[in-house]
Amino acid sequence: MARSGTVRAITRGMKTIPTVQRYMTTCPHTIGNEQSLQKAHDLMREYGVRHLPVMHGNRLVGVVSDRDVAIITSLDDVNPELITVEDAMTSDVLSVGPDAALDEVASLMAERKAGSVVVEQNNKVVGIFTTVDGMLALAELLRSRLK
Repeated sequence: MARSGTVRAITRGMKTIPTVQRYMTTCPHTIGNEQSLQKAHDLMREYGVRHLPVMHGNRLVGVVSDRDVAIITSLDDVNPELITVEDAMTSDVLSVGPDAALDEVASLMAERKAGSVVVEQNNKVVGIFTTVDGMLALAELLRSRLK
């Protein structure tokens, strides 16, 4: 579902809907699909993130979350140094372009019960939009209604 373009906002009726680009986390940390689950865990802790886009070379192939890591590492006799990210990741990645309307992205995430959407432009990862970003957007938009 990747889209590209330069539209900054979508007008619906009299209101302007901001795009995901306004609220996404730019330049997200990524991990290679052949890296260990331990490496993913370490990166998440170091950078304080819960989702890592998974790359095979320059191509997006999945997303791994802190929950994915926790589930796999909670199994008996599992060594996170020997399990690859590819074994734990979700390969059905939700992806949008930076010009995607925020309401459409939020609806897509809710429909799929997804904690994140990867933002791609010209087949390159340029951002990630997570539920935390969504809550920050909601707070900002609600505050702006009071002005």
